[in-house]
Amino acid sequence: MSSAPPRILVADDEELLAAGIAENLAAEGYAVEVVGDGAAALRALRAAEYDLLVLDVMMPEVDGFEVCATLRRERNEVPVLFLTARGALDDRVRGLEAGGDDYLAKPFALKELLLRVAAIVRRRRWYAAPAGAVLRFAGHEVDLAAYTARTRDGAEHRLTHKEAMILKCLWERAGAVVSREDILDLVWGYEAYPSTRTIDNFIVRLRKRFEDEPDRPRHIHTVRGAGYRFTLEPAEDA
Repeated sequence: MSSAPPRILVADDEELLAAGIAENLAAEGYAVEVVGDGAAALRALRAAEYDLLVLDVMMPEVDGFEVCATLRRERNEVPVLFLTARGALDDRVRGLEAGGDDYLAKPFALKELLLRVAAIVRRRRWYAAPAGAVLRFAGHEVDLAAYTARTRDGAEHRLTHKEAMILKCLWERAGAVVSREDILDLVWGYEAYPSTRTIDNFIVRLRKRFEDEPDRPRHIHTVRGAGYRFTLEPAEDA
């Protein structure tokens, strides 16, 4: 693992706030850069690699939701911490479904920001898969480092980071029930979250890729009121 400090990009058009965030993150040992709008954030992220993007939603040029969605379309999986005055539930869900990793509403406590940043960076390094890390089940192969999959029919698929990590979470606990809250905690870092819709949407996408009949899954099962259970090799129908 590199000894270089984690690199963080702060994108916020409130200059004083952005400068204060950068100063405090630098004091914690991070290498920090600041930009003032969404277009500048995209340019910076296309030119260099970062360990975290601290991203405001309400910005000129390109808003934060679109910045995040654009990054994910471009297969840039940098973790995103949304930092904004928009704290409504629908906005939080929209941020996560755009590919965000966490959401902190303004005004916020500095200590909470620092704790969330540390958790995201730590989780990113924890889930960084070495080359050759492959999940195999029922003829499918999933490369966790490249976020690619080859299904048993020979088709190639690109996965998002979240899709790969959810699958890894379920695969490692095959046969056991994994709650939606556990998945959120492991993959996003939430100890509690007021909606399970985000997880359900990801499960639908995974079933479409890996189940012959998504409406009658043989691998990713819903356990009503409890969560999901992953079956590696289901018994053949009698």
